[in-house]
Amino acid sequence: MNQLRIATLAGLFAAAAALAWAAAGLWDSLGNTLPAVPLLAPVILGLIAATLLATALSLRVRLRAQRERQPGARPVDRLMAARAVVFGQSSALVSALMAGGYGGFGLFLAMERLDVPNRRDQAIYAGLAVVAGFAVVAAALFLERVCRLPDGDENGEGGGNGPMGSPI
Repeated sequence: MNQLRIATLAGLFAAAAALAWAAAGLWDSLGNTLPAVPLLAPVILGLIAATLLATALSLRVRLRAQRERQPGARPVDRLMAARAVVFGQSSALVSALMAGGYGGFGLFLAMERLDVPNRRDQAIYAGLAVVAGFAVVAAALFLERVCRLPDGDENGEGGGNGPMGSPI
């Protein structure tokens, strides 16, 4: 499984922001009413960030107890840890896109429609969604770091990097 790259996430964010800003400008120039930013957007992203952070902290404590061979330590199922990492990676990718979209839309609202009170509130909601999206990315990267295996330790052994710890 490949690690997430911050450059990839930043590229997705920038591309989505530019596309959302251009789309909002085009939509507005055609005389159409801009859609509203849902109030629950930052709330949902915040809940996802909290879930990822709680999972990462739980796994970190369990992995530390297992490494230190504490009595009564519950082992971490590798498949469950892999699923958590995949959930974190997918959440980070989607939230980078969502944060970019809300960022571009919020930027357009801040530049063009800040004098309208309702649109000012929409720009604030979009800004909060961007902050919550960054929180999801940070929590996902932390979860990925917690679940990363040391080099050459795929099977709990210090052997090679080949299948079943073989040197090939």
